[in-house]
Amino acid sequence: MKKKSRILLIVALILSLTITACGKTTNEGEKQPEKQPETPVEQKNEVIEVSTVSASDQYLKFDEGESFEKNSVYDAYEKDIGVKLTNKWVSADDVQFKEKVKMSIASNDLPDFMKVNATQLKELTEADMIMDITDVYDKNATDETKKFLSMDGGMQLKTATFDGKLMGIPSSYNPYQYQFLYVRTDWLKKLNLPEPKTMADLLTIAEAFKTKDPGGTGKPHGIAISKDPFNQSTAVTGLIAFLNSYHAYENLWMEDGNGNLVNSDIQPQVKDALKALQEMFKKGLIDPEFVVKDVEKAAELLYNNNAGIVYGQSWVPAQLAKGAVKDGKVLQEWGVFPIPSVDSKPALSQIGLGVDEYYVISKQAKHPEGVIKLLNHWIEVDNHPTPEQKVYEYGKDLKEKGNNYWLLSPLRVGKQKDNNGEILPKAIENKDESILETKDHKTRYERAMKYVDGTDINMWWEYLISGPKGAYSLVPEIQNNKQYLQNKFYGAPTPTMADRQEILKKKRDEVYFKIMMNQVSVDEFDKFVEEWKKLGGDEMTKEVNEWYATHKQ
Repeated sequence: MKKKSRILLIVALILSLTITACGKTTNEGEKQPEKQPETPVEQKNEVIEVSTVSASDQYLKFDEGESFEKNSVYDAYEKDIGVKLTNKWVSADDVQFKEKVKMSIASNDLPDFMKVNATQLKELTEADMIMDITDVYDKNATDETKKFLSMDGGMQLKTATFDGKLMGIPSSYNPYQYQFLYVRTDWLKKLNLPEPKTMADLLTIAEAFKTKDPGGTGKPHGIAISKDPFNQSTAVTGLIAFLNSYHAYENLWMEDGNGNLVNSDIQPQVKDALKALQEMFKKGLIDPEFVVKDVEKAAELLYNNNAGIVYGQSWVPAQLAKGAVKDGKVLQEWGVFPIPSVDSKPALSQIGLGVDEYYVISKQAKHPEGVIKLLNHWIEVDNHPTPEQKVYEYGKDLKEKGNNYWLLSPLRVGKQKDNNGEILPKAIENKDESILETKDHKTRYERAMKYVDGTDINMWWEYLISGPKGAYSLVPEIQNNKQYLQNKFYGAPTPTMADRQEILKKKRDEVYFKIMMNQVSVDEFDKFVEEWKKLGGDEMTKEVNEWYATHKQ
């Protein structure tokens, strides 16, 4: 039966070609190009098998009868793009995942592709264990994928490039994640204080919040800070943005004006910022117990009306909502402001590169093109899915039920830039859905409008993020005026960096804390600088500049 059908198809094709040829007339003597044989349209993707490794996640909940071995997301990849996924192993959690990746590398027992950190990317490249994917990426990545991974000017791809060879796919995210200043605006009104435009304004506000106790608690402070304030992962109750106000930065490699890179931790501007913090501490504007409080404990000062100032990223309102909204009522009013500057120069918000992990392909992989297919499909589905492709987010029933099936996609990359700041404040202010472009736009708009319309006061936090005076509304000006500073070093950790970085950070925090808490003179910073250099800082700086000499743009 199949043979008969195939014969009929061939006959039909021949007749079609004959009729087409007869229907064309040519000028006598005009030479026609030789007709090339037509390539048959592929009716179904040939299935190729690609192995990886995965980590279980507390937020991933499988539908009944499904698991990492067999699930609707893996089935969808096989059906839609012809890539059959298998796991070489699955870890219990992310911590175990990282340990098992180390073991896989040590034993040279790699799956076809997996996610590694920057140091491992370099090690695997030097050990010749992973594939140069320059050609396979160039041939198989779609135009959309290439554009998507180059929105930052190609910086993230450069971090994965060694001697002109692309050795990994950046597990990218948006590097333009700015920090902002959040202040209790109801207290500003109560005390008849202006909104903060300068660092002097902010210090005046912090002192007024302490001395006049607008929260009426009897235990007032100015600013909420937690125990690890100089860690970039401390996205709320941290002090990196405070440093930025003084043109100081946390562990960032920056140009010195002479064509070389220097580390920000030992620059004189840090001393100025520490001196200001010391003065605030002496005045009681900083909780003396901050050194033992994690983020949530420190944030209680905000919830309980003991402090009215905090630095943090755009999503901070979601944290503030725990104290600001109760029993269907807004009890606290907060405003979000750009980082103020200590002088006439604008404060630059410190940002990273937006990548610290990479997907690498083993040299033994038989179908590296399958990995690029996964990359293409993730970008396509994540940015403009069809209704049927909700399977990648929700599972086979295509319904949101909190199972986070998107975590099953083994290769995920995020947008390096978004236009939330241009779109959302305008859409929400004008109640104009027509200008919304992305899934994220629509989700945030819907939440914010529930607050605007009064149907869900609990969505107050989204309005403070996405509304006309929200955090996103401040982004376009920062972006357009380039009021940010990005790390100039984007290579894998140097030998001294890998060996001494954590020791240097620990020593730094110890000295910073002692100065802040008025346990030592601010001049102790100068001694720290000399010690930093001797403990490996000078050697690290030398290695970084050797790298920079060959990577300057």
